[in-house]
Amino acid sequence: MMVLLFFLLDYEYSLWGLPDGSIERERVKREVHTRSAHKLQELCFKNGGIYIKLGQHISQLEYLVPDEYVQIMRQSMLNKCPVSSYDQVLEVFKKELGGAPDEIFDEFDPTPIASASLAQVHVARTHNGQKVAVKVQHTHMTDTAAADYATVEMIVNTLHWIFPSFDFRWLVDEMRESLPKELDFLIEAKNSVKCMDNFRRFSPHIAEYVYAPRVYWNLSTSKLLVMEYIDGAQVNDYRAIRKLGVKPSDVSNLLSQSFAEMMFKHGFVHCDPHAANVLVRPLPSGSRSIFGKNKPQLVLLDHGLYKDLDTSMRINYASLWKGLVFSDANAIKENSVKLGAGEDLYVLFAGILTMRPWNKVIDPAVDHLVIRGTDGDRSELQMYASQYFPQISELLRRLPRVILLMLKTNDCLRAVNRALMEGSSLETFLIVGRVSSEAVIESKLLRSRSFITRIHVWFEELLLGARFFGLQMALWLLKIQRALTL
Repeated sequence: MMVLLFFLLDYEYSLWGLPDGSIERERVKREVHTRSAHKLQELCFKNGGIYIKLGQHISQLEYLVPDEYVQIMRQSMLNKCPVSSYDQVLEVFKKELGGAPDEIFDEFDPTPIASASLAQVHVARTHNGQKVAVKVQHTHMTDTAAADYATVEMIVNTLHWIFPSFDFRWLVDEMRESLPKELDFLIEAKNSVKCMDNFRRFSPHIAEYVYAPRVYWNLSTSKLLVMEYIDGAQVNDYRAIRKLGVKPSDVSNLLSQSFAEMMFKHGFVHCDPHAANVLVRPLPSGSRSIFGKNKPQLVLLDHGLYKDLDTSMRINYASLWKGLVFSDANAIKENSVKLGAGEDLYVLFAGILTMRPWNKVIDPAVDHLVIRGTDGDRSELQMYASQYFPQISELLRRLPRVILLMLKTNDCLRAVNRALMEGSSLETFLIVGRVSSEAVIESKLLRSRSFITRIHVWFEELLLGARFFGLQMALWLLKIQRALTL
């Protein structure tokens, strides 16, 4: 509560007497944002666990919180969190497996290669020579989770009482539901298996390009997870990906397609695809593109946070994205309302999903959803976030929590694509449009009860194919035009 008081006093004192809209006020406000973000980061690291989890959520809310918070929290909250001591690791091993790490494994590196909010990862080698990654839960998580949650809930409720428009109670509710599942590593292991099964069943055309490390079930418990060790580049590491002989644009396209398949076809979605949770490696088969580059394979890590989309919500969400890609205002409104945004906030919902203003969302131009990644674009987004903060908070309160997690997933993917493409790519939006359209068509065919209805759906599918062919041709022409102007 003292930190909360510090935030309030710092903002009040620093901005006192500065006219609204003045250059000086904006400059000082950015300085306060930076100070407060560092103070919040310090608080999260000091308390660990749930507080770090909260900081990770904040780092993905670029449509709601100032950019200074997003950037500072994002830089530190993913895989550079405080570590547990080796004695604490030893305690977990003895309790879970009945022996010390050097008894269970032939080799065990006591220094973790990564540490996150709930656990840290060590490298080990089994007695038969297999290199593995060992995820060890922080010992304090089980002991302090309930008290930490109650404290965070009190802080958020207090903020809402002081500032009614500041309503993050939905975030606390989501953490209350998801945290117990994330603390059970056997659930995480089962999620990874289900994810791969879904790609083989529903998306066999890209199943080879998405991978989850194999789980060593005989060595895994609810607090210890032993997996196959995978070497790869972090998905947002442009230079490392190029050193692998892989085109970053291919990675961006594969990432977009993989998660579009999960959201619109599988209905079982990895909801934490930030850069530290996705690796890239050359496809193990050695297959190359027509340009001689290695084809990429995504390696998905940390399967603790998944969400199920029921059929109705999955198809409504797919229909919404189809409408967004085709600038269809009626479809955007209809499906936004079905998902809970309401007739008064559907425009805002579309803006948060695409990070574009409404006039761009419904612009018929082929590249209407593309974000250039410029300072001007970022400033515009921050202006909207500040201007419509109460409405955004109300929208987040209304939407089902599963859709809120889809927003988080979109934000994670957008951050990665920005690093790979210096903005967003038109091609990734075409991929999202194509996969969402396929899901809508498949649903209509399943519900068709007569031959005439099926003929209508097949005709709609042909028209969609023609539209995407036209969009693809426009994309190639844009690429040629930009190449000629360089």
